[in-house]
Amino acid sequence: MDRSNRKTIRVGSRKSELALIQTKFVISQLKELHPEIEFEIVSMTTMGDRVLDKPLPKIGEKSLFTKDLEVALLSGTVDFIVHSLKDLPTVMEIGTTIGAVLERDDPRDALVLREDCKEYQLDSLPSKSFIG
Repeated sequence: MDRSNRKTIRVGSRKSELALIQTKFVISQLKELHPEIEFEIVSMTTMGDRVLDKPLPKIGEKSLFTKDLEVALLSGTVDFIVHSLKDLPTVMEIGTTIGAVLERDDPRDALVLREDCKEYQLDSLPSKSFIG
């Protein structure tokens, strides 16, 4: 296929090294399924990246690492964005949704609970339980 006829999808990402690695990985997975599509990374800094003189909780904003990317998504500057799940707010911005979650490379994540929840232990869960 002639490159001029290929569709280009703009992918929003933070400029951090980890975010770009994650975004390139997502693109590589999509290219395996859709080799005819071109992807362009649109990298940007977020409030959490820019404000370096205050502890994050003192900035007084929510979605410090996601808001700027969500604005770009909602304005049509990018077609989709890649986030670390840990950075997502508990309530999604109106007009956005989690479109996909990649399989984890290392499933040895930890579950940390308050002391008053000590009866809920990972080893007490049935085999093949999902936490999420």
